[in-house]
Amino acid sequence: MNRSEMESVSMLPDEKDESGGPVNGDFVRGTGRFPVLKNSPETRVAEQPGFVLHSYVYRESSLVVEVFTRDYGRVALVAKGAKRPTSRLRGVLQTFQPLSIGWSGKSELRTLTSAEWVGGMIPLENSALLYGFYLNELLLKLLAREDPHQGLFEHYVRALARLATAESAQTVLRIFELALLKETGVASDFSVNIQDRSPVEPDGIYVVDPESGPRPATLGDTAPRVSGKTLLDMVREDYADPQTQLQSKHLMRFLLAHHLDGVPLQTRKILIDLRQL
Repeated sequence: MNRSEMESVSMLPDEKDESGGPVNGDFVRGTGRFPVLKNSPETRVAEQPGFVLHSYVYRESSLVVEVFTRDYGRVALVAKGAKRPTSRLRGVLQTFQPLSIGWSGKSELRTLTSAEWVGGMIPLENSALLYGFYLNELLLKLLAREDPHQGLFEHYVRALARLATAESAQTVLRIFELALLKETGVASDFSVNIQDRSPVEPDGIYVVDPESGPRPATLGDTAPRVSGKTLLDMVREDYADPQTQLQSKHLMRFLLAHHLDGVPLQTRKILIDLRQL
């Protein structure tokens, strides 16, 4: 599966209506417009570091581009005329490439005013490309718009760089998944037992409550059981132990499913399908 085929898979929960815009709570259905934010001043941003997460057709010749920026978080921008053959944006608005971005506007859908390729990163290829789309899908589905997370932005940059250098993808994904949940405030400290605030014991067996954190496992628990060592390894970002690799994979799948409210991840489905070929 090449880049264009993967990019054709919709990672957004939004669908498009006849006006070319997404049908969701942020979009005025049937009008082709995003709402103007009340009492919102004109926003003008220049030279903001960011990455394209996803883009889709907007009206006849434009694109809506979802970007992840260092200081403003996830932002939706309309790239006017970006589909035209003569547009200089056609070759710039690519995923996984560092950009310097500018925009303006008052509605939730701002207008892209500039986008320049910064360079300095190795392109993702082969399976690493699909893992990169998985990271993008997590950001699209778990981040609110215009909620800045500078720490998470740095984690994203490091994850892309590590995927590009053929580092263990499973390690890179687990580190990023946990960083995403921590940065968005939904993951607690995995080194602390929430029942009595005591340290997690390496020899103990625990479950992780998605809303509160680790506690000792009981017979009636249906959540994945993990050793205390696995939890402590995850805190240390040490995934050398095969048991840690396996248990952390099941744990993060469980936690992400909870915070996604059961919404499936399209990239995960593709990965599963490819393994069955």
